[in-house]
Amino acid sequence: MTPRTPVLSTADVRRPLVAAAALVEFARGGYFRTTVADVAREAKISPAYVFKLFPRKEQLFVAALEACFERIVEALDAGADAAESPTPDEVLDAMGEAYADLIRDRSLLMLQVHAQSAAEIPEIGEALRAGLAKVTEFVRQRSAGSDDAVQRFIAYGQLCHLIVTARVDESSAPWAKIVAHGIRHPE
Repeated sequence: MTPRTPVLSTADVRRPLVAAAALVEFARGGYFRTTVADVAREAKISPAYVFKLFPRKEQLFVAALEACFERIVEALDAGADAAESPTPDEVLDAMGEAYADLIRDRSLLMLQVHAQSAAEIPEIGEALRAGLAKVTEFVRQRSAGSDDAVQRFIAYGQLCHLIVTARVDESSAPWAKIVAHGIRHPE
């Protein structure tokens, strides 16, 4: 008797693909402006099938947000692997570089911003906190950095979000130079 390979249902195969399409669409229009039909169009399936996979729009957004945080952790892990030495500072710096490379695709960055703007919706707020917890705990464990070092890493990342989304680095005003001082992002 030969072992059988488990066969995924069409729904099991489609869910991650629809979540990826939702990530793109929600990053573009946010939770409040994006419709399930927008996601269906991006996924090249019917809105009815999207609702079959994700019965509520909040569930669809949460799936996109979970995919976003998974990609972030994967990038941070790769960055840590590329660190020149295993010291916490070197690992954190390498993780930061990997994250800066990752958010060149603004979809992940913008989805996080939109999640913050919709965090009053219980499911979205809970998923956002769970994603932040996942990233923070991963960074703490993988870097072996102190709580203060991990907090600075997370805070620095949030400052980078602000600089990128508000295009602070494009301003030559004195205040913008202060905010963006020493921060660079890959082109």
